[in-house]
Amino acid sequence: QVQLAESGGGLVQAGESLRLSCAASGRTISIYGIYAMGWFRQPPGKEREFVAGLMWAGSNTWSADSVQGRFTISRDSNRNMAHLQLSSLTPEDTAVYYCATKITKASSWSGWGQGTQVTVSS
Repeated sequence: QVQLAESGGGLVQAGESLRLSCAASGRTISIYGIYAMGWFRQPPGKEREFVAGLMWAGSNTWSADSVQGRFTISRDSNRNMAHLQLSSLTPEDTAVYYCATKITKASSWSGWGQGTQVTVSS
Protein backbone atom coordinates (compact mmCIF):
# COMPACT_ATOMS: atom_id res chain seq x y z
CA GLN A 1 0.00 0.00 0.00
CA VAL A 2 1.09 3.51 -0.83
CA GLN A 3 -0.43 6.65 0.60
CA LEU A 4 0.40 10.09 -0.72
CA ALA A 5 -0.80 13.39 0.67
CA GLU A 6 -0.36 16.66 -1.20
CA SER A 7 -0.40 20.08 0.43
CA GLY A 8 0.58 23.67 -0.20
CA GLY A 9 -1.85 24.77 -2.89
CA GLY A 10 -3.69 28.06 -2.85
CA LEU A 11 -4.79 31.17 -4.69
CA VAL A 12 -2.02 33.41 -5.96
CA GLN A 13 -1.56 36.16 -8.51
CA ALA A 14 0.33 35.77 -11.75
CA GLY A 15 4.07 35.97 -11.23
CA GLU A 16 3.95 34.69 -7.67
CA SER A 17 5.29 31.42 -6.27
CA LEU A 18 4.05 28.43 -4.31
CA ARG A 19 5.68 25.36 -2.78
CA LEU A 20 3.80 22.11 -2.90
CA SER A 21 4.64 19.14 -0.72
CA CYS A 22 3.91 15.44 -0.99
CA ALA A 23 4.23 13.07 1.96
CA ALA A 24 4.62 9.39 1.10
CA SER A 25 3.84 6.55 3.48
CA GLY A 26 2.56 3.01 3.56
CA ARG A 27 3.68 -0.55 3.95
CA THR A 28 4.88 -0.90 0.37
CA ILE A 29 7.19 2.07 0.73
CA SER A 30 8.46 0.81 4.05
CA ILE A 31 9.41 -2.52 2.48
CA TYR A 32 10.55 -1.56 -1.02
CA GLY A 33 11.39 2.12 -0.76
CA ILE A 34 10.80 4.65 -3.53
CA TYR A 35 12.18 4.49 -7.07
CA ALA A 36 10.82 7.82 -8.29
CA MET A 37 8.34 10.53 -7.36
CA GLY A 38 6.37 12.60 -9.81
CA TRP A 39 4.07 15.56 -9.94
CA PHE A 40 1.11 15.77 -12.28
CA ARG A 41 -1.66 18.30 -12.76
CA GLN A 42 -5.18 18.41 -14.14
CA PRO A 43 -6.33 21.79 -15.44
CA PRO A 44 -10.08 22.50 -15.49
CA GLY A 45 -11.77 20.53 -18.25
CA LYS A 46 -8.56 18.86 -19.35
CA GLU A 47 -6.82 15.55 -18.81
CA ARG A 48 -4.14 14.99 -16.22
CA GLU A 49 -0.64 15.77 -17.46
CA PHE A 50 2.87 15.12 -16.29
CA VAL A 51 4.72 18.05 -14.68
CA ALA A 52 7.99 16.85 -13.15
CA GLY A 53 9.72 13.72 -11.91
CA LEU A 54 12.63 12.84 -9.65
CA MET A 55 14.70 9.69 -9.21
CA TRP A 56 14.89 8.95 -5.50
CA ALA A 57 18.47 7.67 -5.73
CA GLY A 58 20.75 10.22 -7.30
CA SER A 59 18.09 12.95 -7.51
CA ASN A 60 18.01 13.10 -11.31
CA THR A 61 15.03 15.19 -12.39
CA TRP A 62 13.05 15.80 -15.54
CA SER A 63 10.10 18.05 -16.33
CA ALA A 64 7.58 19.03 -18.95
CA ASP A 65 8.63 21.69 -21.44
CA SER A 66 5.84 23.96 -20.23
CA VAL A 67 7.33 24.28 -16.75
CA GLN A 68 11.08 24.04 -17.36
CA GLY A 69 12.90 26.92 -15.74
CA ARG A 70 9.88 27.76 -13.57
CA PHE A 71 9.12 24.63 -11.53
CA THR A 72 11.66 22.70 -9.48
CA ILE A 73 11.15 19.26 -7.97
CA SER A 74 13.12 18.18 -4.92
CA ARG A 75 13.04 15.61 -2.16
CA ASP A 76 13.56 15.16 1.55
CA SER A 77 14.54 11.51 1.67
CA ASN A 78 14.68 11.43 5.46
CA ARG A 79 10.98 12.17 5.63
CA ASN A 80 9.86 10.51 2.36
CA MET A 81 8.65 13.84 1.05
CA ALA A 82 8.81 15.44 -2.37
CA HIS A 83 8.36 19.13 -3.06
CA LEU A 84 7.49 21.16 -6.11
CA GLN A 85 8.54 24.80 -6.15
CA LEU A 86 6.32 26.74 -8.54
CA SER A 87 7.63 30.11 -9.70
CA SER A 88 6.54 32.72 -12.21
CA LEU A 89 3.05 31.28 -12.14
CA THR A 90 0.58 32.08 -14.90
CA PRO A 91 -3.18 31.50 -15.11
CA GLU A 92 -2.39 28.53 -17.38
CA ASP A 93 -0.84 26.80 -14.36
CA THR A 94 -4.22 26.68 -12.64
CA ALA A 95 -4.95 23.03 -11.92
CA VAL A 96 -5.27 20.37 -9.27
CA TYR A 97 -1.76 19.11 -8.61
CA TYR A 98 -1.15 15.47 -7.71
CA CYS A 99 1.90 13.49 -6.72
CA ALA A 100 2.53 9.84 -7.51
CA THR A 101 5.27 7.34 -6.95
CA LYS A 102 7.01 4.50 -8.71
CA ILE A 103 8.18 1.72 -6.45
CA THR A 104 10.31 0.10 -9.17
CA LYS A 105 11.50 1.14 -12.62
CA ALA A 106 8.90 -1.09 -14.25
CA SER A 107 5.95 -0.13 -12.07
CA SER A 108 3.39 2.43 -13.11
CA TRP A 109 2.76 5.68 -11.28
CA SER A 110 0.59 4.93 -8.25
CA GLY A 111 -0.60 6.12 -4.88
CA TRP A 112 -2.54 9.10 -6.21
CA GLY A 113 -3.65 11.41 -3.41
CA GLN A 114 -6.53 13.85 -3.25
CA GLY A 115 -4.51 16.57 -4.94
CA THR A 116 -4.04 20.21 -4.02
CA GLN A 117 -5.67 23.07 -5.88
CA VAL A 118 -3.50 25.80 -7.37
CA THR A 119 -5.35 28.81 -8.74
CA VAL A 120 -3.48 31.64 -10.43
CA SER A 121 -5.33 34.88 -11.07
CA SER A 122 -4.31 37.34 -13.76
